[in-house]
Amino acid sequence: MQQIPTPLQDFCVALPDNKSDVFVNGEFCKDPNLVVAEDFLFQGLNIPGNTSNQLGSAVTAVNVNQLPGLNTLGVSLARLDFAPYGLNPPHTHPRATEAFLLLEGALYVGFVTSNPANANQRNKLFTKYLKAGDVFVFPQGLIHFQINVGKTNAVAFAGFGSQNPGVITIANAVFGSDPKINPDVLAKAFQVEKNIIDYLQAQFWPNN
Repeated sequence: MQQIPTPLQDFCVALPDNKSDVFVNGEFCKDPNLVVAEDFLFQGLNIPGNTSNQLGSAVTAVNVNQLPGLNTLGVSLARLDFAPYGLNPPHTHPRATEAFLLLEGALYVGFVTSNPANANQRNKLFTKYLKAGDVFVFPQGLIHFQINVGKTNAVAFAGFGSQNPGVITIANAVFGSDPKINPDVLAKAFQVEKNIIDYLQAQFWPNN
């Protein structure tokens, strides 16, 4: 299991620049004598995210980039809003396991295992239909998704085992990278005609 080293100080409030500060685990530390209570406060997670987009979902992240006091503490969270039939598309968090709590609505969720050692076996899919109050865990680094299967909005909160879990949305990374992946590579990888890859790469791939 990947572990973030135990901090050797009470906190290391992140700074956006490196002027005369100490660099620890991806961010620069604010002088402890200048730290204030506001460095540990994030407000507004009670406000629904805007789901008026192609996917019908919104993620409001609260990680070290939004809450500097999380730096080196190994935790973060997010609010997820889903319009009816809204989707949080297949993605991974390379640096954290996710504990997912559904507060309102009904979701279909799942994750896929990594490639099995036996080449004759397939990646295994684990899925569940969630109702309000259910908790589901997505292991670190595995591809997972959530879709609203109800006719009303859904709201969930997620906790992560990292102050900066990262996110890789699969379709965006594969078809929307800059610069684009050579279409011949993708055509052979997906075993489809190149014109299909050209079409997919021409689409707009927003990061949710």
